[in-house]
This record gives sequence, structure tokens and C-alpha cells, in this order.
Amino acid sequence: MPTYSISELARELDITTRAIRFYEEQSMLSPERRGQERIYSSKDKVTLKLILRGKRIGFSLAECKELIELYDPGQGNRKQLQTFMSKIAERRAQLEQQLLDIQQMQLELDTAEERCQLAMAELDKKQTVNP
Repeated sequence: MPTYSISELARELDITTRAIRFYEEQSMLSPERRGQERIYSSKDKVTLKLILRGKRIGFSLAECKELIELYDPGQGNRKQLQTFMSKIAERRAQLEQQLLDIQQMQLELDTAEERCQLAMAELDKKQTVNP
């Protein structure tokens, strides 16, 4: 089974060693120790990939941790997958609401811009009439 040093793992996953140590502090990774050296397993690498994927789709670190802890190789990962699907649905609903909020804000900006343009046109008209 392959093992990785912290710098190898960081380079391979394009993250900092500081980020890896942070996930270790959060008890999401548990490398072996050989003196001062950390030795990461393939499981640690997969865990890091899951964390990074979760972050990319907007999951909190707590949500990532919950999903990773649900994995049970002996029982299969049905519970993990069901929880993941539920969290995906929640995230999708949040994004849809954010999109609606953004669209509403764009309409309000359009209205404010239009009012400003009309007010400026009125000022220009008054300046032309009363120089």
C-alpha cells in the first residue's frame, strides 16, 4: 500500500502542507508518525480528495467530516451516499435561492440606474435652459 509524505501529498493534490496539517488538527486525517515525520496512507489521500471535492461544491468542513465519518467499508456506503444526496439537494436549494436573490438585486440595480439616468437628464435639461 503506497504511503506519502506531507510534501508529496500536498504536491499531488495541489494544496499547502499547512492545509493538510489543519485537516489533521480537525481530526479528519490521522497519519502515522515516524519520529517527527508524518506518513500518510492511501485512505488519507482519499479523505483529502473528498474534503477538497466537498469544499468545491460548497459544503462546510463539518459537513465534509460528517460524510467521511459515515463511510463504513463493512456495511457498504449506502448511508453515506444517502446523506450525500440529501446534502446535495440542500446545497442545490441554497444555490437556487441565491440565484433568485441575485436576479432580484439585478432588477433593483436596473431600476436605480434608470432613476439616476433620468435625474441626470433632468439636471442637464435645467442647465441648458438656465446656463
